[in-house]
Amino acid sequence: MKKIISLAVSTLILILIYTQIDFNGLIEIFRTCDLLWMTVSLGMVVPITFFTSWRLQQVVPPYVRLGLWEANKLILAASVLNMVLPSKMGDIAKAYFMRDSSLREAADHSDSSAKAHKPISGSLSLSIVVFEKACDFLSLLLWCSFGLLLLPVKDAFFISMTVAIAGGLVAGTLILGSPRVASIFFCGAQHIAPGKVREKLKKLEASWGEMQRYFWGDRARLLTIALTSIFIWFLHLLQIWFFILALNAWVNPITNLALSPLAILAGLLPLTFAGVGTRDAALIVLYQPYFSAATGAALGLLCTSRYLLPAIGGLPFLNQYLTRLNRQQLK
Repeated sequence: MKKIISLAVSTLILILIYTQIDFNGLIEIFRTCDLLWMTVSLGMVVPITFFTSWRLQQVVPPYVRLGLWEANKLILAASVLNMVLPSKMGDIAKAYFMRDSSLREAADHSDSSAKAHKPISGSLSLSIVVFEKACDFLSLLLWCSFGLLLLPVKDAFFISMTVAIAGGLVAGTLILGSPRVASIFFCGAQHIAPGKVREKLKKLEASWGEMQRYFWGDRARLLTIALTSIFIWFLHLLQIWFFILALNAWVNPITNLALSPLAILAGLLPLTFAGVGTRDAALIVLYQPYFSAATGAALGLLCTSRYLLPAIGGLPFLNQYLTRLNRQQLK
């Protein structure tokens, strides 16, 4: 039911957008786009996926043999599920698939050293996914804070956004790094949350604690993962800037560091299907001083392709993982 509602909201917002813009102008923008920049910008999906897969290799325990190709398949399969499941549940499914892959690896090498092929536990795989998502979110807030602080023109809206985003970055870093702060946060959240959400928060708190113990035990690896996450999100935001160049428009790169994360954050609101609609509207409004609404709508379509292309690439791998799941259930 929730997915139907989100689809309806996305459709309604898109209808409102496309009835207000020059649709013929939108078609013309794509017809006259810069093909070189369009190719480069869409091709950014490849290095982004590569570095995300490499980061996944770094976060798993050393005793888990997760190859780069297997990590890549996990990332792409999760992209498919994130397009159709609510609340980024595809990443939760990735935790299950990760555990399944490690179990298969351990079974295939049962005659080898048990320590070298020890399977990853379900709770640890979930903790890894939680840590990845936390790093992604904090990296996005970091770049947004940086861009907002350097934004040359600030009105009341951007000043309030700067304070809110920077505050969220500090709070999120404390919750990620301090067990005491995390305990206070989860305790307070569980007191005000309704019943079903309270149960989910309890499970998340357990995974969060295991994640903190696991990652903070190796500071060098933690630093590597944090810097990689920041770099990955730089690539994401650079891709959006390349989209703008492909549409024959212009925005200062620093300004783009402030505006594009705000649009992405708008797309994360649990209102629409995969952020479609809210993200498009945010792009049109935020970039209004720099180019037309039709160009903003075109940018919205290209930003949606950032999620659609990996999902299309992950379809064959998703079927492979679902087949494994069905075989396990039949055993």
